[in-house]
Amino acid sequence: MEKKGTILVENVVFIILNLVFISILVLFLLRQGSNGGLLEQIYAKEIAMIADSAKPVMMIKLDMDKGGKIAEKNGINFNEIVKIEGNIVKVQLSENGGYSYAFFNDIDIKPYAETDEKNEYTGIYIFTINEKDEKT
Repeated sequence: MEKKGTILVENVVFIILNLVFISILVLFLLRQGSNGGLLEQIYAKEIAMIADSAKPVMMIKLDMDKGGKIAEKNGINFNEIVKIEGNIVKVQLSENGGYSYAFFNDIDIKPYAETDEKNEYTGIYIFTINEKDEKT
């Protein structure tokens, strides 16, 4: 009779450990989806792909409204979401986040957020592409 009791205890412990594991996994997935980490990666890679295919004297618009809403919720100014230094694109939608991605094209690219006549952000980022200045 002692064997039946130990099997029951082992099964209960196994079920409890599985529930704990599944709940931690669900919490992780919900947290990843809500903080914009995946969206940072998507935007950074998309901007890098745009930069690699761009030619000098181009102006490209990218709708970043969804990222702007997440950044606003996290206390980040929409105008500071995208930073480009050298050939590295960095997109940051939260205080402790951010994702960097490199591009290969040798161009000068300047990002800025589009505003309407009321000086409010429209959710669109504009990238101006020019030839890189040669420093000798």
